[in-house]
Amino acid sequence: MKRIIAAVGFTIAAIAVNAQALTLDTCYARARQQYPLIRQRGLIEQSKEYNVSNAAKGYLPQFTVNGQATYQSAVTTISLSGLPKAFSGLSFPTPPLEQFNIHGEVDQTIYDGGMIKQQKQAQVTGADIQEQSIEVQLYTLRDRINQMFFGALLIDEQIKQNKLTQKDLQSSIDFVQAGVTNGTALQSSLDELQADLMQQQQNEISLKASRKAYMDMLGLFINKALDENTTLATPRDVTVSDSVHRPELAMYDSQKKSDDVQDNMLKAGNRPRLSAFFQGGYALPGLNGFDVNPAAYYITGIRLSWSLGGFYTLKNQRQLLNIDRQTIDIQRDVFLFNTKQSVKQQSADMIKLKELINKDNDIIGKRTSVKEAAKAQLDNGVITVHDYISDLDAEDLAKQNLLLHQVQFLMDEYEYQNITGN
Repeated sequence: MKRIIAAVGFTIAAIAVNAQALTLDTCYARARQQYPLIRQRGLIEQSKEYNVSNAAKGYLPQFTVNGQATYQSAVTTISLSGLPKAFSGLSFPTPPLEQFNIHGEVDQTIYDGGMIKQQKQAQVTGADIQEQSIEVQLYTLRDRINQMFFGALLIDEQIKQNKLTQKDLQSSIDFVQAGVTNGTALQSSLDELQADLMQQQQNEISLKASRKAYMDMLGLFINKALDENTTLATPRDVTVSDSVHRPELAMYDSQKKSDDVQDNMLKAGNRPRLSAFFQGGYALPGLNGFDVNPAAYYITGIRLSWSLGGFYTLKNQRQLLNIDRQTIDIQRDVFLFNTKQSVKQQSADMIKLKELINKDNDIIGKRTSVKEAAKAQLDNGVITVHDYISDLDAEDLAKQNLLLHQVQFLMDEYEYQNITGN
C-alpha cells in the first residue's frame, strides 16, 4: 500500500513539475507575440481598411465647384442694317466684354464598369500579400527557437549524466579513501580519482555556462527572464508528414490573386461610364445669351463616356499579367522542389539517428557491464584506479552519445515539421 501511495505521489509531482516547465509551443507563441515585426500586421490591417473605405467612396456623389472671370476682345453682335423698315424698331442687347461664371456640379455614378469594386479588391489582395510576407518572416522564428530550446535541452541531459558520473567517482573516492586510511591503497590512486572528479566538475561549470547563454538568448526572444532554475519540458514525439503547408504557398496564391484582380481592372477600365449630374450656377451672361444681366441657372441630365484608347494596349497588358502568373508558378515550383529536397535530407538524418540510438543502447549495455566488472576488480585490488577511470569514462561517453543522438532525433522531428509547415 505504501508503494502505491508513493508511486501516485511521484506521478502527481512529475505532472506538477512538467506543468510548470517551459514548453516549446509556449516559446513559439511568445516569440511571435514579442517579435517587433508582429506590430506591422496591425498597421497593414488599418491601412487596408482606410484604402478600401476610400475606394468605396467612389459610389458617393462627387461635388465640384468651378469659376472663372474673363474679359473678351469681342462678343457676338447682331447687325440690323439692310433689314426692311418694318424691323427698324428691333434691337438686340450686346453682351458685355466682362463675363463670369461660377457653378457647382454634383456627379453621381450610375455604372462604372466595375472599376470601384476591383479597386477595393486590389486593396484587399495587396494587404494580403503584405501580411503573408510578414508571416513568412515570422515563420523563420521557429527554426531559431528550435536551435536555442533543443540546445539548452541537450545540455540539461548532459548535466544530469555529468552528475551521475560524479556520483560514481565520489563513491570510488570514498572507498579508496578508506583504503588509504587503512594502508591498503595508494595515495596516488586517490589523487587520480579526485583529479578526474575535478575535471567532471569543470565540465559541469562549462555546461552550465553554455546553458545560461542559450537561456539568455531564448529569454530575449520570448521577453521573459530565464535562469538556471527554469526547467524545459521535453517535447513529445510528433508524427511527421511530407505534405507541405508553408506560409510561402499562401503568399504565392495571394500574388496570383492580385494578378487576377489587375486583369479584372483592365476589363473594367475599357467599359463605358454612365452618371447623372446636376449643375447650378450664377453667370454673366446666364443661359439666356440676350440677357445682359447676371442670372442664376441650372442644368441636369445623364452623362455617358467611353474611352476606347485602352483597347490598344489591352492585349499586351494581359500578356504581361500572364507572364507574371507563370513567374509566380515557377517560384512556387522551385520552393516546393527545394523543400522536398530538405525533407528527404531530414528524413535520411532521422533514419541514421534511429540506427545510431539503437547502437548506443547496445554500446551502453556493454560499457556498463565492463564498468561494473572493473568496479568489482578495483574493490578487490585486481586493477588500478587508472584502468577503472578509463572504463568509467568510456561508459560516460557512450551515455553522452546516446543523449546527443536522442535530442538530435527529437530536434530533427520538429525541424521536419518546421520544413513542411505541419
